[in-house]
Amino acid sequence: MQLKTLLYNLGLITVILLMSSCSALRPITNKVKPAPQKTVVKSDKIEFLDNLSVTPGRVYVKNASLGIEEIDPSDSKPLDKMPDNLSEVEKANWLQLKYSILMDVPVESIVNISLLKKIDEWIGTPYVYGGGSKNGVDCSYFALDVMKGTFNIKLNRTAAEQYLQSKRINWDELKEGDLIFFKTEGPNKVSHVGIYLTNNKFVHASSKKGVTISDLSEPFYQRTLFSMGRIDNLVK
Repeated sequence: MQLKTLLYNLGLITVILLMSSCSALRPITNKVKPAPQKTVVKSDKIEFLDNLSVTPGRVYVKNASLGIEEIDPSDSKPLDKMPDNLSEVEKANWLQLKYSILMDVPVESIVNISLLKKIDEWIGTPYVYGGGSKNGVDCSYFALDVMKGTFNIKLNRTAAEQYLQSKRINWDELKEGDLIFFKTEGPNKVSHVGIYLTNNKFVHASSKKGVTISDLSEPFYQRTLFSMGRIDNLVK
């Protein structure tokens, strides 16, 4: 009888302790909110040409034998040369796709097609000091031609003259069409110029690569960057 009473009392104590423990834990567990359910947003695919389409962060080429093949966004080789016999709309779409990859921006954010056309006329042209043709061009003539053809702005001939012609702006004011000036030949002379595009990218006639798109975060340009300028009558 005593043993039965003892077991009963032990069981009762155990129940009380368990209830007490649950009660003590309740204020903590009540503070832990369930993780919110993730909403899956399906990105609309944008069709450009018969063989090209893009979704955010990915570019695809359709291949009859392999199905749909994803291209590395850093590899622009499939888009180096515009296909022949495109309509004007298809040309614009092709340029948007190509330069969205080169500038690492969403394709729909690129709207200045006339600027892309002018850049694409020159892209890959070798650098020649004093040059002003598709056989060879220097940085200031390239900037002069692009600004005239795209923004109807007449720049002076040399990078140093273009620097004096422009109004100084701050880093956080940079926008498409602004000029970027560098001192690549020492501290006493503005010797190089490029045109700002977006996302830290600028287009210029590089002495090593010819007309190309570069990133301002590259160590060489960080080291030689001197100033940024804007032409007052630049209409956006």
